[in-house]
Amino acid sequence: MASQKTVTAREIALQTLSACERQGAWSDGYLNKALREARLDGRDAALATRLCFGVLQNRMLLDFYLGKFSSMPPEKMEINVRCALRLAVYQMAFLTKIPASAAVNESVELVKRYSKNPRAAGLCNGVLRALARHLDDLPQVDRRSSVHYLATLYSHPVWLVEEFIGALGPEEAEALLRADNQEPPTCIQVNTLRTTAEELLRELSLAGAQAQRHPWLEDCLFLTGAGDLERLPAFQEGRFYVQDPAARLAVMAAGAEPGMRVLDACAAPGGKSFAAAIAMEDKGEIVSCDIHSRKQGLIESGAARLGLGCITARTLDAKLRREEFAQAFDLVVADVPCSGLGIIRKKPDIRYKDPGPLENLPAVQSAILDNVAGYVRPGGVLLYATCTLRERENGAVVRAFLKQHGDFVLEQFRLPEPIGCVEEGMLTLWPHRHGTDGFFFARLRRSEGAARTPRPTAARSEEIS
Repeated sequence: MASQKTVTAREIALQTLSACERQGAWSDGYLNKALREARLDGRDAALATRLCFGVLQNRMLLDFYLGKFSSMPPEKMEINVRCALRLAVYQMAFLTKIPASAAVNESVELVKRYSKNPRAAGLCNGVLRALARHLDDLPQVDRRSSVHYLATLYSHPVWLVEEFIGALGPEEAEALLRADNQEPPTCIQVNTLRTTAEELLRELSLAGAQAQRHPWLEDCLFLTGAGDLERLPAFQEGRFYVQDPAARLAVMAAGAEPGMRVLDACAAPGGKSFAAAIAMEDKGEIVSCDIHSRKQGLIESGAARLGLGCITARTLDAKLRREEFAQAFDLVVADVPCSGLGIIRKKPDIRYKDPGPLENLPAVQSAILDNVAGYVRPGGVLLYATCTLRERENGAVVRAFLKQHGDFVLEQFRLPEPIGCVEEGMLTLWPHRHGTDGFFFARLRRSEGAARTPRPTAARSEEIS
C-alpha cells in the first residue's frame, strides 16, 4: 500500500491563503479543518498558523515589497503564485530564525507544485532572490500621505484607516493598527462553580501549560504553551472556558444575578450565557438562542461540559416577535451581528472583506434591538453589544433606539479598575487601550411604569423555532 503524502506546514498555509482569496473562506475555519486532516504535530501546526496569520496581517506591506522587485504586479499574478511569494517574503522579513534560502526554496517548490504556469517557478525564484539580497535595506513606504502610509505599513484598507483616524486621531489610530497585527493571548475564564483560580493555576502548571492571572479581571487567566486546549482534563471536565475579557466585561455590565430570568438573544457559541450562568451561581433561567439551528448544539454541549443546568438552548430569529417572550425577562442580552472590526487581531482577514455590505448592518442591528426590547420586563435591563469599533453600529444605533423608545434610558455601570464607573452607560473597549478585543456595550434600563403584559407560565418548556 502506498504511503500517504505528507502535507507540510507551508503547504497548508498556502492552501488556506489561496482559499481565502479564491473562495472567500475564513482563514481560521479553513486552517483548523486543514490542520485536523493533516494531523501535523504541534510544532508544525503552530508554524502553519503563524505563517497564515502573519501573511494576512501584513499582506499589503508584503505586496508593496514584491512590487518593488517584480516586473509583474502582485495583483496580476496567479493566486497560488502570489500567496507563495507572500509566504516567502513574510518569513524573510519577519521570521528571522528561518534562513532566507530556506524560505525561497520552499516557496519555489510550492509554486512548482501548485501553479499552472510552468514558467512561474522561475519568476518566483528570481523575485525572491533579488529581494533576499536587500533584506537589510528594504524599500520604505512613502510617508507623504499619512493615510496611505499607515494603510500600507499595517496592511489595513484605506477606508478603514480613515475611519479609525476619524475616531482616534492619527497617533492613536496607529497604536490600534499596530495592536491589530499583534498575536493576542489565549484568555480563559475560571468556572468558579467547579474550581478556583488558584486550583486551576496549579492544575494547568502540572499539565505543562503556562498560565498567569489577568492583571485586573478576577478569575481570568492568560494561557500559553497549552497546545490543544480540548485535550486538557481541566477543559474536558468544565473547569474553564475560552472567552476574551471584553465579552465577560459586557456580561458584568449587564449585572446578571442569581434567580434572574435572562434571554441571550444572539448567543452562539454561548460564552456570554456561560458567564451569566456562573455569575448567577446557576440559579435562575437563561434562554440562550441563535438563528442557526446547528449552533444550538454548540451551546448545549458547552453548558453540559461546564455543568450549567440553568441554560436552555433554542433556535430564534431575534428580529421576529415571540409573543410568549413579551416582558418576560429580567435581563435581555443582544450581542448583535456586526462588522467584527474589533476582532481583527484574531481574524485578520476581516479587514479585507468588501465594506459594501457593512452599510446594511445598522438596520439589522436596530431591528433586533427594537424587537428584543419588548422582551424586557418593566424595570428590567437590556444590554446591547457588538464586537466592532464603528460608531454607526454602536452609539448611533443606541441613540436612534432611545429616540423611539421613551421607556428606556441609559444607566451607569461599574467595572473593575482601571475602567471603573461608566457614567454614560456606554463603553467602547479598544485593543490598544485595554488589551481586549474591540467591543462595545450599552446598558439600558426599562422604566417601571412601562405597560405590563401577563408573563407566560410555560415559556421555558415551549420549543422555539
